[in-house]
Amino acid sequence: MLFNSLPFLFLFLPITYFVFWKLSSRDARYFWLALTGYLFYSFWNYKFCALMAFSTLVSFLGGLGLQRWPEKCWKRKLSLALPITLDLLLLGFFKYVNFVIDTANNIAATMGADWAAKSINIILPVGISFYTFHTISYVVDCYRGVVKPTRNLLEFACYVSLFPQLVAGPIVRFRQIEADLEDIDRSKGAGQLDLGWSYFTLGMIEKVLIADSIALIINPALENYRELSTISAWLCVLGYTYQLYFDFLGYSDMAVGLGHLFGLRIPQNFNSPYKATDISDFWRRWHISLSTCLRDYLYIPLGGNRVSPFRTRLNLMLTMLFGGLWHGASWTFVFWGGYHGALLMCLQYFDKRWQSFHVNLRRVFTFLVVIIGWVFFRSDSFGMALALLAKMFIWESGKMMPGIGFLSVLLAVAAYFAHVASNSWEISHEWSGREILFLTVMFVVCLLVIVGGKATPFLYFQF
Repeated sequence: MLFNSLPFLFLFLPITYFVFWKLSSRDARYFWLALTGYLFYSFWNYKFCALMAFSTLVSFLGGLGLQRWPEKCWKRKLSLALPITLDLLLLGFFKYVNFVIDTANNIAATMGADWAAKSINIILPVGISFYTFHTISYVVDCYRGVVKPTRNLLEFACYVSLFPQLVAGPIVRFRQIEADLEDIDRSKGAGQLDLGWSYFTLGMIEKVLIADSIALIINPALENYRELSTISAWLCVLGYTYQLYFDFLGYSDMAVGLGHLFGLRIPQNFNSPYKATDISDFWRRWHISLSTCLRDYLYIPLGGNRVSPFRTRLNLMLTMLFGGLWHGASWTFVFWGGYHGALLMCLQYFDKRWQSFHVNLRRVFTFLVVIIGWVFFRSDSFGMALALLAKMFIWESGKMMPGIGFLSVLLAVAAYFAHVASNSWEISHEWSGREILFLTVMFVVCLLVIVGGKATPFLYFQF
């Protein structure tokens, strides 16, 4: 089920909302949010609800074990290792086993070996990367003493299966909404209704009117990327740069808005990343929930910057390579992660000199290198990525793409909101009468677009 679909907007969400606020006890609200989370997930494939339930139960029991046994006891270490191992094995099987098989087959073919393993027919469970991060971060935080393990299975099941952030994030750590979960029976719906609908409406506009409109033009063009001219290639890549941003930003804002509707404060996931002045600043602003998780649960445990300069840069590169692989089982994603790792390493060498340049020059250059990275992120193969880059930087007359005028207008609008305007966390959400009317009209336009076409999945569903 999609946030930008009619069944969600006019059936699932109203029922979930009104029943939730009719319930008064904490456990009843936990149960209802957990139940609706599983129902929301089952619209994609009900069979994989069991997989999420298993991961939830194992991590919950691991948390109880960490609370029960003393620090040096082997059972406590097992309570940490077992849930993480099981979660990573499940993630690895469903997401990466065919990637490993295909890579092995390619290596064998390159070496001339007459051998090839068969791929396994596997369906990737939607959202598995996100809820796996939720369960792992919970167990690790319990082990570190950052959070006290909950003894309420309903509360933990509610946290893992919370439908606003279940299938595409943000990656919400238990400690970030623990206080709201504990006070869920004392939440008042009216106080956060306006804020919730404000975020949700902005997210709907970002997704439906900006991201999907751009995709409608650039996707057919990118299917025939070999025929593109240099101008069309740049417009397509710029279009994808803004499409990806407003698609994921739209989902994140909608998730934040839905959280407010149920008294839960989901943290910010984007902070105007295309205003970044260097690549490190970009990663402080882009997909904040993922970048901070990679920092806290991988980079710092590897030693972070507390070790030698060589080890620090190695830790940085390993973290970014893992971040690339997390996005998808493809070497283009791995390369994209390594590309950003190399940029971060270069920044460490030249940071002082870099800071001496004018801020606008730094912003433009940072945006340019991010765009180049998105070419690999979007491409189905290295051949496609290299072909697009060649067209972008070596003049080619080629074929002009259809809809170029409308796309140019969309890109101008997207650029204004990405580079100039305040983001959804920087505004007050206290709208005047005219602004409310305008947002209402835009929301109705979104509905008309959905009715007239087809609700499109969010890009990060595939990750």
